[in-house]
Amino acid sequence: MNEPILARRDGAVQVLSFNNPAARNALTGETYKALPAALDAAQRDSGVGAIVLTGVGATFCAGGDLNRLAQRRAMTPSERREGIESLHGMIRAIRDCGKPVIAAVEGAAAGAGLSIALACDMLVAARNASFSVAYVKVGLSPDGGATAFLSGVVSRQLLTELCLTGKPVTGERMQALGAVNRLAEPGAALAEALGFARTLAAGPERAISRIKALCRRAGENSVDAQLDLEARYMVESLGDDEAAEGINAFFGKRPADFAALRLGAVAQSD
Repeated sequence: MNEPILARRDGAVQVLSFNNPAARNALTGETYKALPAALDAAQRDSGVGAIVLTGVGATFCAGGDLNRLAQRRAMTPSERREGIESLHGMIRAIRDCGKPVIAAVEGAAAGAGLSIALACDMLVAARNASFSVAYVKVGLSPDGGATAFLSGVVSRQLLTELCLTGKPVTGERMQALGAVNRLAEPGAALAEALGFARTLAAGPERAISRIKALCRRAGENSVDAQLDLEARYMVESLGDDEAAEGINAFFGKRPADFAALRLGAVAQSD
């Protein structure tokens, strides 16, 4: 059987690919385990500065395997919930990864595939990519955080329309809605995402992790709670070697070399 997730390095960028192209990269139970494990490995690797998530072949991810989902009718509600929590554990692993995760979307991101793309920190899409909350077409309701993520970028009315019709929208439309960071020509989403990721991978690793956490909590926290979190992270940052390097580089009129700090940490651990 093929590995559910293919992993390869591109410099300081870890590329993770859904590897089920015969089924348009539909999700399986193996995927739910393999992707969090791959993200954890990248998280612990000091040589990795950013992660790109994509799909093998012409499709990012078609969502859940309908053959598997149909079998859940015979399960008890608790058994069905267990399967859904496996998906949700994978979504949380993407969201909680301390390193930037960029989705590179070609073809379709449908159902849970859309949820996965939106769970990433940033999204690069081909102009003609197709995004759809397709659950209603097969009599299902959304999971994987689709409604939570979309509600952060579209009005309630448009969210309801997308979910009730299952109508696909293009990468260009998703960018207009604010959900896509960068557009690429068809076939070039991965290359565009890699360029984006390389820039991020050269940045200060621990500061980026703190910034990611602040951005994730900003929509949930009250202003006071967010101020407290900002203060906590700024206290940590001010005492960090990354800040010393960045400030010294600024006054020295030179580019900051944050990669050297990561490599130094690797050498010390060896």
